[in-house]
Amino acid sequence: MTRETSARALWIINGLTLLAAVIFLSPVLYSIWMSFQTSDAYYSGGVDFTLRNYDVAIGQYNFARYLLNSVIVSGIVTLLGISFATMAAFAFARFEFRGGNLMFGAVVATLMIPSHITLIPNYLTLARAGMLDSYAGLILPAISSGFAAFFLRQYIRGIPRALDEAAYMDGATPLKVLWRVIVPISKPAIFSMGLQLFIAEWNNYIWPLVAISKSDLFTLQIGLARLYRVNPGEDVIDWPLVMAASTITILPVLLGFVLVERHLVRGITMGAVK
Repeated sequence: MTRETSARALWIINGLTLLAAVIFLSPVLYSIWMSFQTSDAYYSGGVDFTLRNYDVAIGQYNFARYLLNSVIVSGIVTLLGISFATMAAFAFARFEFRGGNLMFGAVVATLMIPSHITLIPNYLTLARAGMLDSYAGLILPAISSGFAAFFLRQYIRGIPRALDEAAYMDGATPLKVLWRVIVPISKPAIFSMGLQLFIAEWNNYIWPLVAISKSDLFTLQIGLARLYRVNPGEDVIDWPLVMAASTITILPVLLGFVLVERHLVRGITMGAVK
């Protein structure tokens, strides 16, 4: 194959990749474009650029507060969830203790339990503790993830034990080994799982709907669902307003992906090398 043929094939591949990306992103791009249109222009098929939808969503429908609530809840859930999962994974991967395999099996078994089954027990428990209608009520049921512990445990098992032993010979404690040896090497897996936990909690709708009745504690998903009742008694939904709220909802997730993309790619390539 000549150099010109290789260059032409590369251009074709890049063009097809760009086309696939545009097709994949077309619903999102259309939603963003729609968010800048007036309701009258949208239903009449015209074009009328405006920023009023964002002003109404943030000012009139309190989406700034909903955004803050979602950032607080999702951020704390991600931080605590990934911390507990990393410590549990380190214990399961590096220490042998009585009942360890049974406990790990119980953790894996939680993956087979539908999340909706835990709604009523969690609700009753938090109601008795007086934690409904609070940030704690939104955060506590979500900070444990069996899948995160399982995923990180499998990753840590692939790290050579010689690194641990060298650290122990230098006088390191298990906590220092975890923090200074395991965590730096496991950053790609930790960031990947952290992003997954963040997105899962960011998109959580059922539990905030059940646990929260105060509008000041609503998350973005609850606020977005309420926009469908903007015009009660009418059959017309202000879709440009809904799309503006949806754009506000997806922007932090896209920002999070951009921030951890380097670690995600590194994790994929390291897995391929292994």
